[in-house]
Amino acid sequence: MTDATKTPDPTAAPRAAAWPWPEALDALQAAPLHHRLLLENERVRVLDTRISPGDTVPVHTHRWPAVHHISHWSDFVRRDAEGRVLVDTRGRPPPASLPLIVWSEALPPHTLENVGPPELRGLSIEIKDAPAPGIAAQGKSGNMQLR
Repeated sequence: MTDATKTPDPTAAPRAAAWPWPEALDALQAAPLHHRLLLENERVRVLDTRISPGDTVPVHTHRWPAVHHISHWSDFVRRDAEGRVLVDTRGRPPPASLPLIVWSEALPPHTLENVGPPELRGLSIEIKDAPAPGIAAQGKSGNMQLR
């Protein structure tokens, strides 16, 4: 759309919703030892995430909703930026089989601690052109989320 007389292009990608957190908290910037970029274009970003046993990923965000392909499972604790526990997988049964495929909305500032003995590893396919991305509610754990 170039002026007020034209109608919007229905094939154009939707505008990204305002993201309230600084770019410095993006997973690739705030936690580069745990997130590696595999692919990025205007529609998706693919991250390889690896968390060694006992490691805690520094506070970071994920701006876009994502599909996660978890290839290596380990129990984890996800906390918000203030340290409140949001998800603790200990006490839950492990996945029946791997890979585990899960959906996640965009995630506000959080940490993730690998509290199990094996490495926690997965691919995140972030959907950059998803309409009006939501933000996962703090404290909700309906979807198991690798973040």
